[in-house]
Amino acid sequence: MDLQQLLFLFRDDKRTQELLQHLLSSQARVLLRGTIGSSVNFISAALFLQSDFTQLIIANNADDAQYIQNDLQNLLEKKEILFLPSSYKKQNTFSEQSNHQILLRAQTLNALLNAKKGGEVIVTFPEALQELLVQKEKLIENTLFLKTGEKINVDFMLDLLIEYGFNRTDFVYEPGEFSIRGGIIDVFSFGNELPYRIELFDDEVESLRTFNPETQLSERKISELTIIPNINAHFTKETTASLFEFLPENTIVWLHDTELFKELIEKQYLSALETYETIQAKKIKEHPFLNKTINEIFVAPNDLISEISKNRIIELKNQQLFHNVQNGVKEINYHQTPQPSFNRNFDLLIQAIQQHQKEHYQTFLFSENTRQIDRFRTIFEDKQAQIKFHPCYIDLSQGFMDKDLQIACYTDHQIFDRYHKYKTKVGYNRNKAITIRQLKDLNPGDYVTHIDHGVGKFSGLEKITVNGQSQEMVRLIYKDNDLLYVNINSLHKISKYTGKEGHEPKINKLGSDAWTNLKNKTKKKIKDIAAELIKLYAQRKVAKGFAFNKDTYLQDELEASFMYEDTPDQTKATADVKADMEKPHPMDRLICGDVGFGKTEIAIRAAFKAVTDRKQVAVLVPTTILAWQHFKTFSSRLQEHGVVVDFLNRFKTVKEKRETLEKVKEGKVDILIGTHALLNKELLFKDLGLLIIDEEQKFGVSAKEKLRQFSANVDTLTLTATPIPRTLKFSLMGARDLSNIMTPPSNRIPITTEVQVFDVKNIKEIIEFEVFRGGQVYFVHNRVKDLPELETVLRRLCPEVTIKSAHGQLEGDQLEEIMLQFINGEFDVLLSTNIVESGLDIPNANTIIINNAHHFGLSDLHQLRGRVGRSNKKAFCYLLSPPKSTLTDEARKRLQTLEEFSDLGSGFQIALRDMDIRGAGNLLGGEQSGFITDIGFEMYHKILDEAIQELKYTDFKDVFKEQIEEQKQFVYDCTIDTDVEMLIPLEYVQNTEERLRLYTELDAIENEEKLKIFTKKLEDRFGKLPKQINELFDGLRIRWIAKKIGFERIILKNGKLRCYFLDNPKSPYYESPYFPKVMEQIQKSKKKCNLKQSGNSLILVYDNIKTMHETEAIFKEIDEKVFV
Repeated sequence: MDLQQLLFLFRDDKRTQELLQHLLSSQARVLLRGTIGSSVNFISAALFLQSDFTQLIIANNADDAQYIQNDLQNLLEKKEILFLPSSYKKQNTFSEQSNHQILLRAQTLNALLNAKKGGEVIVTFPEALQELLVQKEKLIENTLFLKTGEKINVDFMLDLLIEYGFNRTDFVYEPGEFSIRGGIIDVFSFGNELPYRIELFDDEVESLRTFNPETQLSERKISELTIIPNINAHFTKETTASLFEFLPENTIVWLHDTELFKELIEKQYLSALETYETIQAKKIKEHPFLNKTINEIFVAPNDLISEISKNRIIELKNQQLFHNVQNGVKEINYHQTPQPSFNRNFDLLIQAIQQHQKEHYQTFLFSENTRQIDRFRTIFEDKQAQIKFHPCYIDLSQGFMDKDLQIACYTDHQIFDRYHKYKTKVGYNRNKAITIRQLKDLNPGDYVTHIDHGVGKFSGLEKITVNGQSQEMVRLIYKDNDLLYVNINSLHKISKYTGKEGHEPKINKLGSDAWTNLKNKTKKKIKDIAAELIKLYAQRKVAKGFAFNKDTYLQDELEASFMYEDTPDQTKATADVKADMEKPHPMDRLICGDVGFGKTEIAIRAAFKAVTDRKQVAVLVPTTILAWQHFKTFSSRLQEHGVVVDFLNRFKTVKEKRETLEKVKEGKVDILIGTHALLNKELLFKDLGLLIIDEEQKFGVSAKEKLRQFSANVDTLTLTATPIPRTLKFSLMGARDLSNIMTPPSNRIPITTEVQVFDVKNIKEIIEFEVFRGGQVYFVHNRVKDLPELETVLRRLCPEVTIKSAHGQLEGDQLEEIMLQFINGEFDVLLSTNIVESGLDIPNANTIIINNAHHFGLSDLHQLRGRVGRSNKKAFCYLLSPPKSTLTDEARKRLQTLEEFSDLGSGFQIALRDMDIRGAGNLLGGEQSGFITDIGFEMYHKILDEAIQELKYTDFKDVFKEQIEEQKQFVYDCTIDTDVEMLIPLEYVQNTEERLRLYTELDAIENEEKLKIFTKKLEDRFGKLPKQINELFDGLRIRWIAKKIGFERIILKNGKLRCYFLDNPKSPYYESPYFPKVMEQIQKSKKKCNLKQSGNSLILVYDNIKTMHETEAIFKEIDEKVFV
């Protein structure tokens, strides 16, 4: 039996038929008693399958509405389930509207307007339903329709868009924006999820497409479109109406809790009235309520109730508030029970299903993840449980059992006690798209590093005439206002300076030796470190270790019971670690990933694998608190599997320590967790198989030396929370096995982030809300001397709440004592400086308040926020700062960015800047951070690349023999200097920043395939390519081939082409088989040329070469003959 047949069970159920029969009356009133969990959504889907009623489902709140919408969307996948949210970002605070939510409201109206017949399903909640919408006639009147082939008057269309309240911008990112580039018009209508791209040929619509605002690329072609105005703008009382005006007569209204519904609409109405009066009294300049009366914004509670009562009504819960005088109320009873709680215990689950089988129940298991269903099967088979179940590959919000239908529907997230996250439509917005780009983009005034000249300031693009032809150059300013012009073909030589936040680098003097010396010094240091790493790596590869056995069913069971769904990165990292353990030589793998990305879980799985092979595991951590936390985590995950976990730290007495050491020696302890105490000579393992090191960078040199002896032949797994940048990972290939976890767990709860002004009433509410739901609160204030005063204020505010403060100036023991008490839930609020930023993992602390948040850097804020939201409870982060109007642009942007990136993964990208620097410093030794600060991270990375390449060809030829044989490239950079006009014309792309971004993107392309994709992108966004851009493309192709042939500089001026061979006579290129072949081919070539020697340089000269295209043809001929 599959999902379809389960739906048919509900469709044919006699209770559904009874319900349908009763709903034929236009004034039907029905009370459904005893429905549980998602069963209501099955009943709603069953009604949809056999009638054309329109259903309006009123959930209790926004979250419930989203869960219902998701369930119905999964059950009726071909039908679009409409969602009507509120226009406001926060309920009952009306200061800010969300363009994305207004867009969803407009989409719902648009769908209702265009519905061919009934049968629509709309999900909403009380506050959203109470908001007024634009009248049906007004909406139709103000909607613009367009088809391909139609002729349009562009000026008229632009006037109309401005009248509709659209803003003109360079590029379109969010609803209500439009832009024009030549014959291309981009518009983000309020009635569509994606913006439209209209391409014109003169005044005729040649093509219509939707495009993705983040990439700005077209997604699909369409034949017609409708542009809907902002439904919240410019409409008066006479032109507004409630949602019911859009609904047909045969509408059924579902009320999940009528009592609550009444309370919420009254509360919102009163709250709106108060806000309205405040605005009038204080004459506030900017607010969505301006120039409107309250009756133009919301329906009065009584009016809304009377609107509902004109429809058929189904109520849930055991109450009836909408009575029908003539026909009374029809009650239908369901005998359902909720899904039992299994607490991740498979034996309980198996018992429950076996009991169902005895009672002839059918069991359905719901999980979107096919791997999860496969795991269930494997575990049931391995436990030899004779179990039948029907897999349903969709997510369901809540499981239930129905006695009459004899079915049990179980959801995997409830079995594993996981948080289940609903899917929402993605909202696009300008800040979000631009923040990520700003990290990489160059803006005038930014510091840049040029690989040959050092740190300067970027000062824009400038057109220069060379031999009568226009060229576009990047202008850099150096010390004493010296100027350097960089050709756009050499953009790869400059990179944006990324140093620590707030640090300003020293600008170099052009022509001085200081930069070259610094570069050489950095390179030498890097070489020493890299050589050390490569040596260790080579040694491990030949050492003999223990090869672990393949996984057993116990391993499957452990992995399936993880609280979160595995991310692809996590799955890969787990597989890599296990594969390494199964190899005969010792593992040495480093796992990098942000806080909360699931590194500890990988360590637990590896430890369990070792224990099942009767080996012991040592887990080394830097702090006593972390040892205690790991002990708790490992114990709770492994307790059902009979694994003995113990720990060593300062909190144990001498006697207890001795006992632990004895047990370890006898092999009675499987996993031992501890701080430096593990490196003690007295500690002897019976049979150690795996060493796990957490936060390796926090251990000193001597500890690392001891570790090397300790773990020469033992598998080693190292974890670090500072992510090693992806790019760096490739440079270090052949120096360390790395696994990067870049994606956050998918069912982690996004942390609700709000920026607020310091207000004692709000703070009291926030703290009491968290404490009364059984949670704990972090309150971060970064000035030690103010902590006692603030503690007094908080105690006065919340007398029933227990508060303690902590800061870095306390004695180590004292600080650890307080932290441990907080971990064990002995007090409610931890008031501290930002020492909580690293390492503390307290699932019960789900609210963090950060005072004076505007003084923190982005990555610090991101790290602090990562302290909460580590369980399956909703988490909150409040950033307290002065009013936005008084903040600097930089600080305002930082807080806004954080507020918008509420999930873990996106914040991760923001924090990457600082973390990249820290990560590289940690991986390559502390003093490296100093170099990175001097030269910028990107440039450091380029130098690291060069250093490792040189090492591979010199000191470590033998280790990398295979790699060298495969490689055919010896030149890493080739510059082109020419008087041919090659640029992106101003009339093609007007926005300077965008032109520079395109130049940078083009400069990084390394093959024809990617160049084709880039060409398509350009044509899609800006229209047909002009000649100068094709020359630019030819220049790029020439650079690729030139590097292969062995040229590091090309000059094409006044019809003469000069090609410079590699400058370094000791380069392995001259010993390779390719150099003689190149020389032979040049002599055979039909094109006349001369070879000249100038100093160290060997130069090849051709006459009468005018274009890039001719140059490319010469190079291609050599390339095809030599590199077959």
